[in-house]
Amino acid sequence: MHKLGRGSRDKVQQFMAITGASEKAALQALKASDWHLEGAFDVFYSQPQIAVANTRHLEELYNRYKEPDADMIMVEGISQICNDLQVDPQDIVMLVISWHMKASTMCEFTRQEFIGGLQSIGVDSIEKLQAKLPSLRAELKDDQKFHEIYNFAFAWAREKGQKSLALETAIGMWQLLFAERSWPLIDYWCQFLQVRHNKAISRDTWAQLLEFVKTIDPQLTNYDEEGAWPYLIDEFVDYLKENGLA
Repeated sequence: MHKLGRGSRDKVQQFMAITGASEKAALQALKASDWHLEGAFDVFYSQPQIAVANTRHLEELYNRYKEPDADMIMVEGISQICNDLQVDPQDIVMLVISWHMKASTMCEFTRQEFIGGLQSIGVDSIEKLQAKLPSLRAELKDDQKFHEIYNFAFAWAREKGQKSLALETAIGMWQLLFAERSWPLIDYWCQFLQVRHNKAISRDTWAQLLEFVKTIDPQLTNYDEEGAWPYLIDEFVDYLKENGLA
């Protein structure tokens, strides 16, 4: 960087401070935008691969958290990651991180999932990941990303070898996810499932509930009894009406 003029050096430093990018990534983005900072941010965030995380650092990080006798990060390692990030293991940001990692099972990260996920986020240390937590949480405000994270959560939270999601697990996931969307009927839905259903949740019910939340207002004024909703959702509407809740 010593070959750069002072103004350019300042921009590189500023870019690195704001994005957490390496000097190399900062230089690439700034050169690509003809040294305009705003343009460089656009380049950087539209092409996450520019923020190539240091693979050696990621390997070291993985080895810090993996099981001593298995090539996988499991419950203890994830608990330690949460401690180091200073987040509760039940914090929804851990679901967002798992989504980035394309993790196939809750409370487990393979080497490929862990390293690939942190590369996609563009970080190679716990400190950098911690600095990214606010932007990872903000992804839940994006409708498309929320939809993807919601759909991801079904398979992620499911027990290995099961097609459906255990009821208590499904209720816990719904409470976590809809806390972000403030769906006023969430408590009634969970209550209804425990009283009337008391069985595992299918993928179809999981997917259709989000559609119901997005399209039907909480007073059910636009609910069509002839609509193609799953039987369980029709039953829920009947339950609300029977109990004077809608």
